Parts: sequence; C-alpha cells; structure tokens
Amino acid sequence: MSRASDTAYEKIRGFVLGGEAQPGEQLTEERLADIAGVSRTPVREAVRRLEGEMLLVRSASKRIFVADWSHDDIDEMFTLRMMLEGHAAERAARHISSDALDQLAAINARLAEAVAKRPPDITDFLDANREFHDVIIEAARSPRLAQVLAMLVEQPVVRRTARQYTFEQLDQSARDHDELIAAFRARDEGWAQAVMSSHLRRAFHAFSQAAEGVANDDDIEAAE
Repeated sequence: MSRASDTAYEKIRGFVLGGEAQPGEQLTEERLADIAGVSRTPVREAVRRLEGEMLLVRSASKRIFVADWSHDDIDEMFTLRMMLEGHAAERAARHISSDALDQLAAINARLAEAVAKRPPDITDFLDANREFHDVIIEAARSPRLAQVLAMLVEQPVVRRTARQYTFEQLDQSARDHDELIAAFRARDEGWAQAVMSSHLRRAFHAFSQAAEGVANDDDIEAAE
C-alpha cells in the first residue's frame, strides 16, 4: 500500500468511526478525497480496505455508503467479540507484562475521568475503551486473533448510540476494567475470561437499551 493510501485509510476510517457520517449515508469519492486530502486513486484503495472491515458498503450501482448495521448484526458482533476477546483475556492473563498492566490502569483512569464529567465525555470514553481493549489484544500475543478482532471494532451506529448510555452503564464499564486488571495481576486465566465475557455481554444490553432511545428520538424528530 502507498503512503497516500494509508493516509486516506486512516482519515476516512477516523471520519466514519468518529460519528461525523451517519449510518446509511452516501459518500462520494470526491468527498472522501477532500476529507483525506489525497487524490481519488488512493481513496479507492482505502475504500476497499474499509469495505473489508465492513465500515463501508457498496451498492449494486457501485455507490459507497456508511454501513448501517441492523440489531442482529450488532448482536452478532458483540457475541463474536465476547468469544474472541474472552480468549484474548485468557491468553493475556498468561503473558501480560507489568508495563502493560500499568498502561491498562492509566487508560482506565482516563476512562473514569471521562465518565465523571458532566455530561460524560463519550468521545474520550470510547477512545479510552478501545485503547484499553487494544492493549489486552496485544498482550494476548496472537497475531491471528488480533487480525480477526480488527474487523470487529466499534461500528458507527454503536458510537452514536453510546451517547444515550446512562452514567451507571458507563461507570460499570470502568469497574469491569478494574476487575480485569485485578484478574491479570493475579494471573487468573479463568477469571479474566469470565470478566471479559460478562463485560461485553453487559455492553450489548446497554447498547440495546440505548438504541431504543435513539430510535425514539429519531421518531420524534421525524414527527416534528
């Protein structure tokens, strides 16, 4: 891949995951080129990569859209993450270094600070949450596992819905992370796997409740 293609990929991916583009929104190559600050050729290469990650989809007429995942799609994503990241947590409990443990503690402190703000800083929360899970995946020391999980990043619809999460749901995430760190420090593989699995299943139910709030808000806006 060229440097321009990598630049386009990073900028377009950030644009999509940052919630600036709505699920189902059409994106033209011209607009993506403006966003990335590159020509249309590297944009095409970047779009192919993002299609592979299921962040962008292409219609039969070759038009590009931000992926709009259904509730079942999100359920499956969380279920797969639960299985795979549960395994990653189990491996990380065996391999994680003291430096990585300190890194997890520092990241979770940032996440807790984001939750404590009034209102909570959802962007900082989601960024810290993703970074926390990335450290665990790296600590698992499994390139194959990391490659598969790279396709299961938080989708735009999940990030949008997270703005409806309650303080209690956000705070629970930070407490789950604290328990994960404790399991890693104890080198307890079963404990780490169990906490990660329940953490992600709880996150799915928080998403489901928040999604109902987003849908109700959208219905109200449409009726006004």
